[in-house]
Amino acid sequence: MELVIDANIIMSALISTEGRTFALIYNDRFKLFAPEFLLEEIEKYKELILRKSGLDEDDFQVFLTFVSSKIDFIPYEEFRDFMKKAADITPDLKDTVYIALALKLKCHLWSNDKALKNQDVVSVYSTTELINDLQF
Repeated sequence: MELVIDANIIMSALISTEGRTFALIYNDRFKLFAPEFLLEEIEKYKELILRKSGLDEDDFQVFLTFVSSKIDFIPYEEFRDFMKKAADITPDLKDTVYIALALKLKCHLWSNDKALKNQDVVSVYSTTELINDLQF
């Protein structure tokens, strides 16, 4: 299954590196994509992630590298043409880039943002739904 993954999922995986979210990222049934800016978003919240996870700076970088290796990062230019349509359908404008990328790739979105379920153009799966589907 191809999925666009949002920043909150990555942050969850980094906060709990032994949790199910981290394990799901490594599941071979998923091909993961993200907008290229996602790494900047993670960096912006690095201090919060370090505090919540108990990781030190070096471990954070190692785990971020592991997680990033499972994701294909797509430059904004490749899905820019889908931003208008995404803005029209998304219930939360901060998630427009994720919807736009999912539209471009014709795939699903992995997000725990319940508001994203309030549109019917892009299928949105939560971590719990993916775990239940896999009987993880």
